[in-house]
This record gives sequence, C-alpha cells and structure tokens, in this order.
Amino acid sequence: MKDSIVLYSALGRGHLVSMVELGKLILSHHPSLSITILFLTPPPNQDTPTSPTAFTCDATAKYIAAVTAATPSITFHRIPQISILTVLPPMALTFELCRATGHHLRRILSYISQTSNLKAIVLDFMNYSAARVTNTLQIPTYFYYTSGASTLAALLYQTIFHETCTKSLKDLNTHVVIPGLPKIHTDDMPDGAKDRENEAYGVFFDIATCMRGSYGIIVNTCEAIEESVLEAFNEGLMEGTTPKVFCIGPVISSAPCRKDDNGCLSWLNSQPSQSVVFLSFGSMGRFSRTQLREIAIGLEKSEQRFLWVVRSEFEEGESAEPPSLEELLPEGFLDRTKEKGMVVRDWAPQAAILSHDSVGGFVTHCGWNSVLEAICEGVPMVAWPLYAEQKLNRVILVEEMKVGLAVEQNNNGLVSSTELGDRVKELMNSDRGKEIRQRIFKMKNSATEAMTEGGSSVVALNRLVEIWREH
Repeated sequence: MKDSIVLYSALGRGHLVSMVELGKLILSHHPSLSITILFLTPPPNQDTPTSPTAFTCDATAKYIAAVTAATPSITFHRIPQISILTVLPPMALTFELCRATGHHLRRILSYISQTSNLKAIVLDFMNYSAARVTNTLQIPTYFYYTSGASTLAALLYQTIFHETCTKSLKDLNTHVVIPGLPKIHTDDMPDGAKDRENEAYGVFFDIATCMRGSYGIIVNTCEAIEESVLEAFNEGLMEGTTPKVFCIGPVISSAPCRKDDNGCLSWLNSQPSQSVVFLSFGSMGRFSRTQLREIAIGLEKSEQRFLWVVRSEFEEGESAEPPSLEELLPEGFLDRTKEKGMVVRDWAPQAAILSHDSVGGFVTHCGWNSVLEAICEGVPMVAWPLYAEQKLNRVILVEEMKVGLAVEQNNNGLVSSTELGDRVKELMNSDRGKEIRQRIFKMKNSATEAMTEGGSSVVALNRLVEIWREH
C-alpha cells in the first residue's frame, strides 16, 4: 500500500488552489506519495459567488478535472453537501461547514486509512475544528498556514495576550512585543485578535490553541523573506508550546487561466521597462467613489505610468447596472491620462502583469499571495492594507523586510490624492525607491534559491516528509 497524505482545503477558490499547489510541490520532490485533497461544497442556498475569481460548482469541477488529468497522484474527495438554514458570510460558513460535516470526515478518513498507509493530514488553518476528528482517529495532524510566519506568530501569541491581559487590544494604545517581530502597535494587529467581546476573537483563539497543539505548521514563506521571526520559532521563543514550523515557500497560488486579459499585457508591451505602477487590491478590495477619485487625482499628480484595476463599492440608490468608469472617476481623467495610463474593471491577470518587464511598482492591499508574487518578480511595493491581517503585513514589509513604502490614511480612513501621489513618485523616482528596488531584487534571488534543490525550503519539505514516513 502507498504512503498517503490528506490535505483538507477550506471553502473557496483561493483555499482549494493553494492546497493543490502544496500537493503539487510535495509530489514534485516525493513522487512516491499519493495525495488526497478533501474539499467542502457550499450549501445550495449559499453558492453565490460575488467576484470574477469565485468558483461556481461547475468551475470547481472543471478545475479539479484539469488538475487530475495533469497530476494523477492527486485525487479529490468532496465532503458531501449539507444544508445550513442561515445564510452566513464566507468565513463563518467555512467554520460552520467544517464543524457540521465532522461525521463525513470521520467516514472518509477511515476509508482512506483502510486503502493506504495514511501518514498525516494537513488542515487549512480555517478547518481547525476537524482536528477533533483527526485526533480521535490518532492521525498526525498538521496545519497549512498560507500567510506569512509573522502573522502566524501574532496569531499564536493571541493565547499569551489572552492570559496576561484582561483588556481588549483595541482599547490599548500601545505597542506589543512578539519575539522576532518589530514592535507592533495594537492598531496594526490582525482584526480577529483585537476585541475580546467579538465572536471572531473566540474563533481565532481556538485556532491558535489548536495549532499550538498540532504536530507542526507548514508556512508559505522562507528564511530569506522572514529571517528574524523564523529564528524566534526555531529557538522556541514563542512561550508555551512552540509547534514545529516548516517553511516551504514561496508557493504562488494563481487562479486558473482566463484567456481574456482586458488588453493589459499588450498595453504593457508598448511601455518602457520598469516604468508602470500597477494598482490592484484583491477581489474584496472595493472603494467608495470618493476614494476612487482621490486615487485618480493622486495618479495624475504623480505623473507616472499606471495600470489600475478598479473595483467600486455598491452604493445606495445605484441600479443593478454598475456605474461606468466615466461616472466613477473625475471628469476627463481617462482622456487626460490615456497616453500614460490604463484603467480596467474588476479583474486583471495579476501574476502575468507583475512578471512583465514594464512593471516597476505595485500598490497592493498586502494580501500575502500578492506580496509573494511581487517578491518573486522583484517588484517593490506601496503598502495599502484594507482588512484582516494586512496592516501587520504592511509593518513587516516596510519595517522588517524594507521592500515597500506605507501610505497613511487620514482620520476618516481615506488615503488622500497627495499621499498616494507622493508615495508612488517616491517609489518610482527617488534614492529610497532605488534602495527598495535593489533590496527586493536580492530577496527575489534568495527566494528562488530557497525553492531549488538544497535550498532552505526544499530541505524543510524533505525533513517534513521524513517525519511523515516515520509516523
């Protein structure tokens, strides 16, 4: 019987794709293993994708078929669909589905154990409640954390803050000290850790407790990117139980290809080398009309070439038909900037754009996948975090890695046109911008080395597989 590993993906396109990429990476170095990926299906009343990158059931089936054809050692097993009466937001839905389908998970894992040597299960950290089932079945349980080691340290440290401090972090105007990280202001801590009264706080506390008790955590990063915090992990400075951390990145999770690139790539072909600033804020990065206008004025003031992906918030009183770019942006903006800029709605092929020679800067929401894509292509960043753990990522990017510049928001949460224009100009046209560019180029080379034979990430992966085989 073959040694097998089970990877259990959380709900959603991004989570499934990242588990598939992890599976492919494992098999590329250890082809004798077989891998089963378990995935959740949204209930019939909740399968309502709201962004162009969301997966419908049909798109999921096509994606799975393509992966199975290309990599036969990966098999997929769908956790049976269940009904949930209340319509829940995506994160709450994942937690609830995982908890409510534990009996299906137990049955599936028992079957896999009878037909192969099941060595370990790797849970997406959002599927933490599955550990109750896997621990009962005595299956060595690991977690895959798709963000960086710095935010992992902050997540695990939530258990320490909880025990040592009776107030919520949101009520403390101070800096917190986490080994291996620069001082972090309480405002910059991840949203789920700030308010003890919030339901999310309890969930993330449970996740942190669960991860601390696991066999180990696989992290999508490498020593070259997050050296200080990884040193703290290796030296056991996390207080309490420090789980083993295996850094196997950078692994880039890209969406399945879409042929239509909105003309972005052909437009970039006509621009000078490293002259274009790319602005993209992830599938949930939507802005008010006021903020969109500030961005537009800032770009015009900066006098830089730009490629901007615009997503607007739905505003009260709007018809179902989304407003045109002309309605959203300042009058005459598109005409005045047509020689230097390109604006597209909703989606652009981000990985292909960042790898294009014409792109010299990236204004990003600091989602970890976007950060890794920029590092792997050597593109310096302007950091504009929006939600979740992105403020903490900004601190790490700007203060620890020193590969980006931060934009500051005013008291209303708005980034002014002057602030954005100045930061874009500084990144593209100053000595500091030049230093950042040189630093990220070195980091790109080191990250590439980490993923080659003998590199730190491959060594970590090999060590992990050895441990699995010994279970």
